[in-house]
Amino acid sequence: MELAHSLLLNEEALAQITEAKRPVFIFEWLRFLDKVLVAANKTDVKEKQKKLVEQLTGLISSSPGPPTRKLLAKNLAALYSIGDTFTVFQTLDKCNDIIKSKDDTAAYLPTKLAAVACVGAFYEKMGRMLGSSFPETVNNLLKSLKSAESQGRSEILMSLQKVLNGLGGAAASCHRDIYKNARSLLTDRSMAVRCAVAKCLLELQNEAVFMWTAELENVATLCFKALENSNYGVRVAVSKLLGTVMATALIPKQATVMRQNVKRATLEEVLELMATGFLRGGSGFLKSGGEMLKVGGSVNREVRVGVTQAYVVFVTTLGGQWLERNFATFLSHVLDLVSHPRATQTHVEAVYSRRCVSFILRATVGSLLGEKAQIAAAKDICQAIGKQMKAVGLLETVTSVLLHPSMAARLAAAWCLRCVAVALPFQLTPFLDRCAERLNNLKTSPEAVSGYSFAMAALLGGVHQCPLGIPHAKGKMVVSIAEDLLRTAAQNSRLSLQRTQAGWLLLGALMTLGPSVVRYHLPKMLLLWRNVFPRSLKELEAEKARGDSFTWQVTLEGRAGALCAMRSFVAHCPELLTEDVIRKLMTPIECAMTMMSHIPSVIKAHGAHLKASAAMVRLRLYDILALLPPKTYEGSFNALLRELVAEFTLTDNSANTTTSLLRSLCHYDDSVLLGSWLQETDHKSIEDQLQPNSASGSGALEHDPSSIYLRIPAGEAVPGPLPLGVSVIDASVALFGVVFPHVSYKHRLQMLDHFAECVKQAKGVRQQAVQLNIFTAVLSALKGLAENKSTLGPEEVRKSALTLVMGALDNPNPILRCAAGEALGRMAQVVGEASFIARMAQYSFDKLKSARDVVSRTGHSLALGCLHRYVGGIGSGQHLKTSVSILLALAQDGTSPEVQTWSLHSLALIVDSSGPMYRGYVEPTLSLVLTLLLTVPPSHTEVHQCLGRCLGAIITTVGPELQGNGATISTIRSSCLVGCAITQDHSDSLVQAAAISCLQQLHMFAPRHVNLSSLVPSLCVHLCSSHLLLRRAAVACLRQLAQREAAEVCEYAMSLAKNAGDKENNGINMNPFAPGAGSRRDAHSRHQGVNITETGLEGVLFGMLDRETDRKLCSDIHDTLGHMLSSLAVENLSHWLMLCKDVLAASSDMSTAAPLGGGKDDESEKKDEMDDDTMFTTLGEEDKSKPSVAPRWATRVFAADCLCRVIMLCENANKAHFDLALARSARLQNPKNDFLVLHLSDLIRMAFMAATDHSNQLRMAGLQALEDIIKKFASVPEPEFPGHVILEQYQANVGAALRPAFSQDTPSDITAKACQVCSAWIGSGVVSDLNDLRRVHNLLVSSLDKVQAGKGSSSQLYRESATTMEKLAVLKAWAEVYVVAMKIKKEAETKPKHVLKSSEEDEDDFGTIDELPPDSLITLVQPELPALSRLWLAALKDYALLTLPAEFATQLPPDGGAFYTPETIDTARLHYRNSWAPILHAVALWLNSTGFNASESAEETAAAMPNSQKRATSIMLNQTPGTPPTPKSLPEINKDRMHLILGVSIQFLCSPRPEEPVEHVTSCLQALHTLLDSPCARIHIAEDQLLGVELLSVLHRLLLTWDPPSVQLLVTGVVQQIVRAAQDYLQEKRNTLNEDDTEEKENAPALGEGGESGGLVPGKSLVFAAMELLMFILVRHMPHLSSKVSDSPSHIAAKSHLSEESARLVAATVTILSDLPSLCSPAGCMTILPTILFLITRVLKETAVKSADNQVPPPVSAALQGIKTIVTLPTVRSDETQKQWTGLIRSTLASILEYSQPEASKPILDEVSILTAIALFLWSASTEIIGVQSLQNGCMNRFKSALNSCDPWVQAKCYQLLLSVFQHTNRALSTPYIHSLAPIMVEKLKAVERSRPNNNLELLAVQEGIKVLETLVALGEEQNRVQLLALLVPTLISYLLNENAFASACTASKDLHEFALQNLMHIGPLYPHAFKTVMGAAPELKTRLETAVRASQASKAKAAARQPPPTVHSTPTIKLKTSFF
Repeated sequence: MELAHSLLLNEEALAQITEAKRPVFIFEWLRFLDKVLVAANKTDVKEKQKKLVEQLTGLISSSPGPPTRKLLAKNLAALYSIGDTFTVFQTLDKCNDIIKSKDDTAAYLPTKLAAVACVGAFYEKMGRMLGSSFPETVNNLLKSLKSAESQGRSEILMSLQKVLNGLGGAAASCHRDIYKNARSLLTDRSMAVRCAVAKCLLELQNEAVFMWTAELENVATLCFKALENSNYGVRVAVSKLLGTVMATALIPKQATVMRQNVKRATLEEVLELMATGFLRGGSGFLKSGGEMLKVGGSVNREVRVGVTQAYVVFVTTLGGQWLERNFATFLSHVLDLVSHPRATQTHVEAVYSRRCVSFILRATVGSLLGEKAQIAAAKDICQAIGKQMKAVGLLETVTSVLLHPSMAARLAAAWCLRCVAVALPFQLTPFLDRCAERLNNLKTSPEAVSGYSFAMAALLGGVHQCPLGIPHAKGKMVVSIAEDLLRTAAQNSRLSLQRTQAGWLLLGALMTLGPSVVRYHLPKMLLLWRNVFPRSLKELEAEKARGDSFTWQVTLEGRAGALCAMRSFVAHCPELLTEDVIRKLMTPIECAMTMMSHIPSVIKAHGAHLKASAAMVRLRLYDILALLPPKTYEGSFNALLRELVAEFTLTDNSANTTTSLLRSLCHYDDSVLLGSWLQETDHKSIEDQLQPNSASGSGALEHDPSSIYLRIPAGEAVPGPLPLGVSVIDASVALFGVVFPHVSYKHRLQMLDHFAECVKQAKGVRQQAVQLNIFTAVLSALKGLAENKSTLGPEEVRKSALTLVMGALDNPNPILRCAAGEALGRMAQVVGEASFIARMAQYSFDKLKSARDVVSRTGHSLALGCLHRYVGGIGSGQHLKTSVSILLALAQDGTSPEVQTWSLHSLALIVDSSGPMYRGYVEPTLSLVLTLLLTVPPSHTEVHQCLGRCLGAIITTVGPELQGNGATISTIRSSCLVGCAITQDHSDSLVQAAAISCLQQLHMFAPRHVNLSSLVPSLCVHLCSSHLLLRRAAVACLRQLAQREAAEVCEYAMSLAKNAGDKENNGINMNPFAPGAGSRRDAHSRHQGVNITETGLEGVLFGMLDRETDRKLCSDIHDTLGHMLSSLAVENLSHWLMLCKDVLAASSDMSTAAPLGGGKDDESEKKDEMDDDTMFTTLGEEDKSKPSVAPRWATRVFAADCLCRVIMLCENANKAHFDLALARSARLQNPKNDFLVLHLSDLIRMAFMAATDHSNQLRMAGLQALEDIIKKFASVPEPEFPGHVILEQYQANVGAALRPAFSQDTPSDITAKACQVCSAWIGSGVVSDLNDLRRVHNLLVSSLDKVQAGKGSSSQLYRESATTMEKLAVLKAWAEVYVVAMKIKKEAETKPKHVLKSSEEDEDDFGTIDELPPDSLITLVQPELPALSRLWLAALKDYALLTLPAEFATQLPPDGGAFYTPETIDTARLHYRNSWAPILHAVALWLNSTGFNASESAEETAAAMPNSQKRATSIMLNQTPGTPPTPKSLPEINKDRMHLILGVSIQFLCSPRPEEPVEHVTSCLQALHTLLDSPCARIHIAEDQLLGVELLSVLHRLLLTWDPPSVQLLVTGVVQQIVRAAQDYLQEKRNTLNEDDTEEKENAPALGEGGESGGLVPGKSLVFAAMELLMFILVRHMPHLSSKVSDSPSHIAAKSHLSEESARLVAATVTILSDLPSLCSPAGCMTILPTILFLITRVLKETAVKSADNQVPPPVSAALQGIKTIVTLPTVRSDETQKQWTGLIRSTLASILEYSQPEASKPILDEVSILTAIALFLWSASTEIIGVQSLQNGCMNRFKSALNSCDPWVQAKCYQLLLSVFQHTNRALSTPYIHSLAPIMVEKLKAVERSRPNNNLELLAVQEGIKVLETLVALGEEQNRVQLLALLVPTLISYLLNENAFASACTASKDLHEFALQNLMHIGPLYPHAFKTVMGAAPELKTRLETAVRASQASKAKAAARQPPPTVHSTPTIKLKTSFF
């Protein structure tokens, strides 16, 4: 293939390859040429042009296939337009000669067609350059058109279209000829030719004025004729032609009008013409109109569907503005259509016409008009109805139709009401009430009973779409109305039918409200159901004889209604279906089954009009049985199966009704064979009318009123149940499938034999119908068997089934053949025996080898495919080779496209199911696929679709291998790519869709080999396709591409927009929201309406969201935009924010335009002045200039969600996004940098627009965005105003956005969300001025009043749990504010109060500091606290009750809690779950701040009262605690509160669900921490030790599952609190014991855990639980502490430095560990101390690492503190444990000494910390413990090495520690150290004279050393003092400098001089005698000292102001160490 990539065709390479591969090689070369010519250098092309032209023209006569000729023509034309045009006329003549040639053989045809294609391409590309030659060319083409066969006709017409396109108005002279020749072909046999003519004429009408003037009527008639017997493709093409011509006739194109004086058609004439088509019968209507109308022949359905599409084209072409202006006329016209007698001859026809007209309205009003214009259109429609019903206003109009005499109209009105209510949920309850009221008032009117019950049922069915629901009481209301109707039905015969139907309809609708409502009415319902049916068989028998036809009709309707309500119950309340309930339901159901057999005799007696009612009973019965488990009614199988079989074999039914289920039971992939892909087009709702099964597409509400409340099947706008006759058969087939697997083999055999018999008996059309139904039933049964994993049965059953199926494989009806193949596959699946499969396969093999007829070849080839599909690759592996070879042979049968289609389809199935086993057949299959793609005429689209499927299957089979580079793989890959290229270029949308999915697969397996630069633009073009499947495929592919390569995708899409700018007539639509068709001038050019503008692909996708209604498509668009957003938004912030803003801005436009009135028009007027010339351009152009449709609300909601996602993405990207100063400096460095914070005003504006919109969904999204913005930006400082934050300037916006959410009529969910935003805003600390804060605060205060108003006050619109949600949201918001307020207050209390001091001195200065007084926020909350605390406790109590497991349900209060009602308990749970955590925290803070002293509050009093009063009391606000029966004492209340809080916390912390927000966990832990701050709570938890243990083990569990360090830190905090509580409690006990028995001290019990024995019991011991948890944390952060972990092979020894958070955690853990021994008895201490000491010393060793800045890490200080705590334990000194204790302390010290031996590999230990530890031991432990020689030596060595350290810091610390050791009170301990270490010190200090200190640290070391010496002097006895001073004084004097040296010395050196001088001055007076002695002994010292003193005094005199240096740094920066002593 690579050899084909050259500018000239490589003829040598071509000659060397086999004949078969040549076409592929040539095609590949042409593809390469196509890409290269455009990009090539012109001179290169011109050099080789001659040779190239030769090669290309040579190819014309080599009979190229369709794709090749297309490319060939394109290349030749491109070559001439780039290179020289000298020889173009020669080439043209050559082509003309070929076309003229008389050779009509099939072999010569491809050459002719290639020549035709070339001619077309030349004219299209070069147009008027070839002007002179065109008449001859056109005549030539028209001549050969007459004699050509269908392929030739299509090709010639396509060429003519191109000629017309290229020449434009210049070809006027030929227009008439072309028109005359082409129009007769509009009714051609071949559908492809009809399509080509339609396209050709469409091109022609652009310039040929006569088509839409003189010939207008003829064109219309021609189009109507063309639509007869058409297929979908023809209907689309012809309707496009018809619609466009009509639009042009009405508003001609400007240019043509200028040239000729044209008479324009009026709107009436045009519409009249179209109406003739809509109402037209078979052909010849216009000629012999009279007779036609007399006979009253039926309307031709295909014509009607085609004309319907034409109406849509007509309006779309004229555009949205035209529709707005002329809507009233257009509406009255289409309404006339639907009411025309010819449109309503039968009910089904009337339904069809109605569906066509609603399709027209939906497609035009729905997509062309914006929301405003749609509202106007709705008003027009209302007026149209109102004229007939004499009503005004939307609701009045709709409700007036509820009284219409026609049931269909009443149902439509009811459905309309439901739609209004779902759109405006706050109207739902008022509507229900109004209907109920009218129903009561108009009980005596049959229409009113029927209409209003329909409306109520519809509204109830819509409740599930309204998240807030309806009040629970409405259920009771409905039940009472329904009961009343059923009760009074018998009173008045005029109304009994309607009342019966209405009553049951309402009860059925009630069931859709779900178990929470139905539960309460179930007993009553069961009773009603039982009473409808006779109690016993006797009564059943007796009733046959009674009654007349009317009573029977009412009875049957009643029973049908009851069964329908049961079915609704079973479908919507599965939770209530207990065995008992099912048993009770079975009584009436069994009765109904028995009754079925009596019905025929009743009908005989009373007339056939009962048939419909009887059928309805059967339908309802089948429906409910299909939902119940078959086991429940297996006793009645026989009777039931008789009924079912009779039903679908049409035994008692003279009509040949067929089921509608067959397609859905066949496999989705078989749509190619069934044509059911029509279900996936935009025209589905009208195309359904043309399907072959009975009444297809005639779904309407009146066929089954119960559908008005059932869930609508996905993707449908209005429910459309099929007529009763079809529905019953459908239901029987479905039930047959459910029951069949449970039937005995004997009965199965009987039924299958009976089926064969039925088929034999029937003849002709009836036979087809019976067979279709039977097959559907058999498929349904086989599907049921497969789902139940059961088998078909023994040999005779199989045989009977096989006979039935095999017979149908040769049936002429393709649908039946398809069903038979499917059935065969499913049989193989359920039989599952290899021999059976082999037998079936062999049978088909034999048939296929011998058969020659199309029918059996297609049937049996499908049979093979289905066998493989259902048995899978393994099961059918041995037949693979034969199957493939046979199917490959059949696929080459060029005589029959049908055989090719079926065999290729089966082949694709086999490739799919065989998987890797197919690998051996890939090459031959691929080469066949390519050959066929290159040769099969494009008009056989089905063949091409199947080829596309095969290609896709092959790509999947080869899979990831496609990435390889081996020769075979490269060949396979390039073949696949060529195949994709051919299918991509096909004209049929389905084939293109297949190509896209192939490329998508290829991209998944081998992304490098898919060329995105060509794929993406083609996908963008398809986004505007008129074919849904193609749009779906394109978006699905984009979604996949955007996942990996979003940036490239967007770039290539933009390149399309750039190119579009260069070519003017590419139909590029320059506006992101324009409808697909683009403008008129170019609506039909190749890139129809690619509307990519500067907003790029994203803009187009946003625009599509407005137009598309297909669920799958929309969700793919959402995903694609999501992927693009995640990978691109952070880089292109402004672009994405602009996109979202443009979409969102549409909303503000709606809400503001109305009140402002003129504001908008001025702007548009200005616009008009600017571009005056637009006045003359066509309507289409005008469309371009304005976005036609503002984005709809759903798209805006999505945009708001995108906004939140952008904020989140930025959060993970770069700090500068949330830091204005950083962002600005980065912007200065590179102006391209873009940061979120720079767009803050836009963000706020967007959130504000959304939050104040009129769409509730958008308001929610807006508030969410606002909350995100507040949370993320609250702390961003404003660089220009220090002390302020950037959000402050937006206070007004935030306030204004929140205010509307608190208005009276706002739905609860929005208010709840707004409360959250309020609390975020108040708590964020943005606003510093109390008055500003009050605005938002007042909103919360007002909603708090609402909460206190209690339950029944407000008029209820929504279900009670909505109120629960709102109230809890308010309480949660207050709780969050309170928590923040308390936090601020606490911080303020701990801060030093320097600001306030300054305020006393100078008031005015303070005014400038704009700080909140620390407790201001609390002052806002304080007044509400008494009420709040009560409500919070009540809410917590509710939550506690609601979290009880189900078995305690009986203990719940029968009439609900403070904020929930028992009926809505399930939904209420969710709201409590969202809000309990902050409330818990707030309650804990409140209890802690009041110290549990708040006395009995109203809420608790209420608890002790009888329930009736309870509600009232809890609501009353300032209720004085009266005298309830037994008021609890404060301790009891507090105990309850403690239990409540601890219960809630432990219950939650036991197992927080992983989706819980981490805030809940932290709130809960903070609450516990706060709670345990208060003494009351501490006593509570310490008294009951098990409580503490329980809490600790729960916290341990929490740590195992929750990782965040914040959680772990909080946990350690709580543990510390628990341990402290226990310590305090124990201390208290010990103190009381000591007071009591001072005299009998000896036999006092050992207090504390471990008692006398020292054993700790896991599960009971607090200490054990705490150690377990702490050990877990330590090992989590320092894995090497655990020998298990460090010994395991996976453990890597490298130690990482602890992060700051981990360090804090470890420190906290160590602190708690060291507190534990104080909880134990002496014996207990001995049990735990070894572990604790080991852990602490290890932590010390691991974390005491030397750092650059000599900082002490928190774990080290904690460990040192811990050692001190343990060594000084008072309780341990009992005699029994003394020895053990001594051992422990000694070994601890020894191990510390051992650690401090320096090792090479380890990081440098921080000697200071180790020394400190040693000093701690020396200080705290007694001599006898540590006085051991070896330990003493070790300690001294450590000190020595520290003294000799080169680090002055270590020296200084060492001197400090020695000072403390030397000063030890126990001389026995200190003396050895003095003796050993003092001499070294003196030496060190003496040496300083030679190396004076250079910096402060060294100076510090010397100073500390001198201090120690001074201390020693002070410690020494009097007689030794002289010797000691003799050491000190000379040393000090040696530090003094003479004057010259002093001047030049460094500051440290000077400071030393001063220090020495000061000290000497100080020592002299202290020890005068000794000082003199020393000074006398050394005179040179004396002189030095005197000089220094003199100099010092002189300098003082010189600068009296200069202060002396401070005597000593009293505590040199090392507070931590010194604080231990």
